[in-house]
Amino acid sequence: MGIFDGLTRNTKKTFVNDNKLEKNLSEILVKDVMSKQLIVAQSSTTVYQISKMMEQGIGSVFVKKDSIPIGIITDRDFAIKIMANKYPPDTPVGNVASMPLQTIDPNESILDAAKQMSSKKIRKIAVVENDKVIGIITSTDLVNQLSLIKNKIP
Repeated sequence: MGIFDGLTRNTKKTFVNDNKLEKNLSEILVKDVMSKQLIVAQSSTTVYQISKMMEQGIGSVFVKKDSIPIGIITDRDFAIKIMANKYPPDTPVGNVASMPLQTIDPNESILDAAKQMSSKKIRKIAVVENDKVIGIITSTDLVNQLSLIKNKIP
């Protein structure tokens, strides 16, 4: 056996496992993984008020204007947008939220969600059905599913 034979054999096994993994990920629907607990704030809410909410362990807040969700503010937004640009604490969250709101249908696969997150370079997507936000799916949700699936693949 040559020095590269073992590498080739392992590569083929990984490729087969990757195909199985992709198939498994394409069979799990967003609605089966999403969180239905949503935190929503008016666009006029201050970043200080949002920070106090996040201090309680909330990672993201949907931002609405009137009754329509228009964006999302995340803990990452605080580090990248708010602190880096030294916005004052009384800044309305509607001025710094990530907009437009990135969405996905609950009947799409988590593989589709992962591809969308990757292409948009985001970590959270609103799940929308009939023009209404019904949940959120995060990169952590996807990693958790990946871990469960990977442990089941021989």
